[in-house]
Amino acid sequence: MSLSFPIYLDFHATTPVDPRVLEAMLPYFTEHFGNAASRTHAYGWKADAAVETARRQVAALLGASAKEVVFTSGATESNNLAIKGAARALKSRGNHIVTVVTEHKAVLDSCKRLEHEGFEITRLGVGSDGRVDLDQLRDAVTERTVLVSVMAANNEIGVLQPIAEIGAIAHERGALMHSDAVQAVGKVPFNVAELPVDLASITAHKFYGPKGAGALYVRRGDARLELDPLIDGGGHERGLRSGTLNVTGIVGLGKACEIAKAEMTSDRDRIGALRDRLLDRLRAAVPGLYVNGSLEHRLTNNLNVSFQGISGESLLVGIDDICVSAGSACSSGSEEPPYVLVALGLDPDLARASLRFGLGRTTTEAEIDYTSDKVASVVRQLRQVHSTR
Repeated sequence: MSLSFPIYLDFHATTPVDPRVLEAMLPYFTEHFGNAASRTHAYGWKADAAVETARRQVAALLGASAKEVVFTSGATESNNLAIKGAARALKSRGNHIVTVVTEHKAVLDSCKRLEHEGFEITRLGVGSDGRVDLDQLRDAVTERTVLVSVMAANNEIGVLQPIAEIGAIAHERGALMHSDAVQAVGKVPFNVAELPVDLASITAHKFYGPKGAGALYVRRGDARLELDPLIDGGGHERGLRSGTLNVTGIVGLGKACEIAKAEMTSDRDRIGALRDRLLDRLRAAVPGLYVNGSLEHRLTNNLNVSFQGISGESLLVGIDDICVSAGSACSSGSEEPPYVLVALGLDPDLARASLRFGLGRTTTEAEIDYTSDKVASVVRQLRQVHSTR
């Protein structure tokens, strides 16, 4: 099979829009361009109907009801709305939040903002496998804890957290459970009907939908979960997120959810086999290779490895025809070692010499073979240069 360059293996950062998603979106740019809040004519009715169809598609993927889906601009807004909205709404009951040091910056910085408002934040560490210690979590949650926020799958190392157990611990003390499910949804089952999760953030562009379209799952049980909105004006999305709806993006999000629900298992099996092939070939060709985080509890499309005895920056330069990452897209370009890897206990130099491979729906075996050969060759060259200095 012929290869086209550069090879894209950064699917954790973003994904291409699936052609079927694009096809669903196109009419809403030009033909069906109405405002979903326009209630007096056919253009508005058509847009509103499309939004509600997408709401049902998102809900079906999550195992939720359509009324529990709030549309946002993406993961960062969803995380901000969940964390700040819940904390501010519940501040009369408590002022304590528990999260984890390996969370995405959208969670960590939201918590930091609340800290300036008088909230107390406990940031739990993780083991060398990247997972939370449930006993430490249980000790951290108190009667004053209003929210526990733990991501379902890490954006750098792909490690899956025990969300069912974490949520159960939060609920034991009467705290809400939020999960940044951005990397998990569309790749592994994440069913809120079976998980003790009150709030969950997703975004379309991580599973072949458009950028700028996301959602927040907000549980509606016997007692409706209240959030303080971040954006006021117009009362859209039941007052939780005012602003003219991005109908085109929402249609794309819905279609991406529909496809993910139908094809998740087959995608996961095929991509997982390619990830294992990449790891096996790298291990065979490159001694001194370390896998960062648990392999057992991990997204099947993720591989994060470190290479002993080289400069990570030189490695990225040497494989410039392969698109990979040395950290999350939101933190790339920093000279500091990836904070997630430091949290695992890695030496800073080894953490800097790491690569995050994110495989996707379009990844081929030929791309994997080329990538493993090229990375191994460059690592050997760099080590040889280093040893002669």
